[in-house]
Amino acid sequence: MKRRAQSGHKYIFVVGGVMSGVGKGIATASIGKLLTARGVSVNLVKIDPYLNVDAGTMNPIEHGEVFVLDSGLETDQDMGNYERFLERDLGGDDYMTSGMVYGSVIARERNLGYGGKCVETIPHVRDEVIERLRRAADVSNSDISVVEIGGTVGDFQNALYMDAARVIHLLSPHDVLFVMVSYLPVPGTLGEMKTKPTQNAVRLLNSYGVQPDIIIARAAHPLDRKRKEKLAISCNVHPAMIVSAPDVESIYDVPVNFERDKLSDILLESLGYEEKPEADLSVWKEFADKARNGGKRVKIGIVGKYFDTGDFVLSDAYISVIESIKFSAYAHDAKPEIHWLNAKTYEANPKAVAELEDYDGILVPGGFGETGIEGKIAAIKFARENKIPYFGLCYGMQLMTVEYARNVGGLKNAHTTEINPETPHPIIMILPEQVEKLAKKDYGGSMRLGAYPCDLVEGTIARKAYGKESISERHRHRYEVNPEYIERLSKAGLVFSGISPDRRLMEIAELPKKEHPFMLGTQFHPEMKARPLSPHPLFSAFIKAAIERKKKA
Repeated sequence: MKRRAQSGHKYIFVVGGVMSGVGKGIATASIGKLLTARGVSVNLVKIDPYLNVDAGTMNPIEHGEVFVLDSGLETDQDMGNYERFLERDLGGDDYMTSGMVYGSVIARERNLGYGGKCVETIPHVRDEVIERLRRAADVSNSDISVVEIGGTVGDFQNALYMDAARVIHLLSPHDVLFVMVSYLPVPGTLGEMKTKPTQNAVRLLNSYGVQPDIIIARAAHPLDRKRKEKLAISCNVHPAMIVSAPDVESIYDVPVNFERDKLSDILLESLGYEEKPEADLSVWKEFADKARNGGKRVKIGIVGKYFDTGDFVLSDAYISVIESIKFSAYAHDAKPEIHWLNAKTYEANPKAVAELEDYDGILVPGGFGETGIEGKIAAIKFARENKIPYFGLCYGMQLMTVEYARNVGGLKNAHTTEINPETPHPIIMILPEQVEKLAKKDYGGSMRLGAYPCDLVEGTIARKAYGKESISERHRHRYEVNPEYIERLSKAGLVFSGISPDRRLMEIAELPKKEHPFMLGTQFHPEMKARPLSPHPLFSAFIKAAIERKKKA
């Protein structure tokens, strides 16, 4: 049974110390998971201090994946982690950027919303932040808002949000907690875990008028008692409020590790909760164990283009795809071996595509632009001809359609107008309503974004996988299958198994099971709806086909 504390709405602010990339997003998601398991309703909020209105126009190589909500809002990849850990969808009110905040304030000022006052960062912009946080709490009807403030303590960009958190705490001190996720390095020449950077980060946070209540100590190794005592004395935080967060093999172990240090007890007791049902993490622990150990291996090749700056970028650029593969593999008692295959290699050397024979499944994810496109098409052709399970996402579905038109449908030089506007056979073309937007250079938030309905055709792979007639999936694209070619492609053997209710847009393309074990592409992004304990049905069907191929090898 859900228990609510006697006072008002609660806030937990999560801030970062020492350096970026210490895991604030996973810590925030894990806190949400633990509180939910204790019967408390939460909403998770991500604050990104950049001036972009949303994440949609940012390069995934530099910033990571753009995660799209049902509402169509293009957000930071942390929102994807939040949804996966909470096992539910989040709304647009759970995300804000400086661009959104300043845009609202300026628009209100232009409409005399401030009654002729001189509009200032403090208090007006800060108060807009506070109002957005309160609105997010009201819309979600939650008990606790867990708010991740992006960046690191000391950044100029996030000082405004630190001050907003300070004011909320000032107005209701018993309803607010501050959690600092900080890093404790172990310099190789010393071999000793150092607390001084975290001590300095806490002092910097103090300069904003904020004192952390809890420190989550990220490090390569578990925190020992001596280090906890040093942090406690230097940072004015009780040793029991310092949580050890060592590196783990799987991010899904993080909530379990936090609970070993009784983090949910600490949070709820500090916020005044008296009746606290025990957290039931049994199903999550079983999943985390599979994530750690897995079973039989299944080899999946992802043919993409975001490779030139190192493998560490890939995990961010395709994070939802990677996690979706994992969820479905674990559900089949398998562990995926994911290999990054550079499409440009196949473009430069078409014979290199023969290496795909060694894979149990091939996936082409979403993307934009012409880089490596002919290499991707060559990989798709090889997968089709050699009966290798293939899964195309968005661009991967469009190129699958182009490949089929060229090599089976007899439409020589068929292409997408995104790459070749002069193609004699524009199999993929831009929507009419998008043409005007591009002409005006209206790029931000102007694609087909968010959740759209789709009807599934009886007797198809897609229909069998979903087990229902209609679905809703998230989109992020401008180009579609050209309606003028649908009949010709269908006669050539390509099955459009998912169609918009108005019969105008082709959402899923596939080959019949008798022709290929699994050759399917989606115009939407199914990876954005996959959850650890409820894998996406299409990913699961793809992994099942890959496992069956492995058995026959």
